Amino acid sequence: MSTPSSADPDLAAPSAEITIREIKQQPALWRDVASTAVARRAGTQEFLAPLLARPDCRVVLTGAGSSAFVGDILAPALSRHLGRQAGTRVDAVPTTDIVSNPREAFAEDVPTVLVSFARSGDSPESIAAPELAEQHLSEVHHVIVTCSDQGRLYQSHEGAERSLVLLMPPEANDQGFAMTSSFTCMTLAGWLTFTRAAPPQAMIDRLVSAGERVVEGSFRTASALAARGYHRVVYLGSGALTGLAHESALKLLELTAGRTVTYFDSALGFRHGPKSVLDERTLAVVYLSNDPYTRLYDEDIAAELADALGEDNVLLVGARSSERLGELSGQVSGLDDADDVLLSLPFVVYAQTLALQFALALGSTPDNPFPSGEVNRVVQGVTIHPANG
Repeated sequence: MSTPSSADPDLAAPSAEITIREIKQQPALWRDVASTAVARRAGTQEFLAPLLARPDCRVVLTGAGSSAFVGDILAPALSRHLGRQAGTRVDAVPTTDIVSNPREAFAEDVPTVLVSFARSGDSPESIAAPELAEQHLSEVHHVIVTCSDQGRLYQSHEGAERSLVLLMPPEANDQGFAMTSSFTCMTLAGWLTFTRAAPPQAMIDRLVSAGERVVEGSFRTASALAARGYHRVVYLGSGALTGLAHESALKLLELTAGRTVTYFDSALGFRHGPKSVLDERTLAVVYLSNDPYTRLYDEDIAAELADALGEDNVLLVGARSSERLGELSGQVSGLDDADDVLLSLPFVVYAQTLALQFALALGSTPDNPFPSGEVNRVVQGVTIHPANG
């Protein structure tokens, strides 16, 4: 019998059992989310279609932390899908910005669909943002995407006339500190809800299969990288994948309890100053878009980083290899025709396992990186001040 090692996380990491389970279960949950979206599609379209058909409609995607980054991933793609057909405007605005400055967030008094992403639905900003929308807008409709039917957000909107509540599978309500299953399930649910034509079942099957392959191989890849002792990690992506880069950087920062410096940017934006963060102990992770034009810029920065840091210090995550870059160190096969929103689901598994293995290498406790409570799973310490509409 082989001796457990860092490459066998199930055996070697009792401080990460919950996080490991919640990373590994994601592909199965994606299938559940897709099945549920298909089953309730008639109801969601009945609620949304009349609103999205209005030329002055605005969709605001909101959340805090990882939930906000769901909106960052979805907004560019949904703007493309909805804007071309009905002129619907789609914006990603974090609840933290809405709560601190509602008059700016809702400066335009137009019919608004506020889409709230929230794992627990109990953070102060999650509760306050819809209330402030009601206070500052003449007409607002709510789509609640959450993972807990015990949260105040769910309970205050379930059954309400101008609210559509989308509850994720119970397993998506992560019990670990970091959002993993909740993040990918809410991203997929948001995409399937707002795209006018649901992706064929064959695409969902390929997405699930790709996720299963990434789960199977990513722990070993991440363990090998964590053993090298990097003290800085940079994540880069374009379009929807810029939001994914933001989530990836946060995941590593959270699970290592701030002991690993992280940074995110777009492929082009990184050269404008932030590139100065690079040193000999930096790992760069580049997400490669499936859009042929956008991917040219992703490949440019990937090649530049390989020259600067060495190829072994650049993790390339993409759906297909290229003549310029060769075989990818983070290959996600079977999705070379998928939208970048769908690509983000298996892509983020690399980031989640990387964060997990870096934390273990540093002696951190991923299930609870902050045992003294200075950072909490559900944010605390926020005072919601009254605002005048």
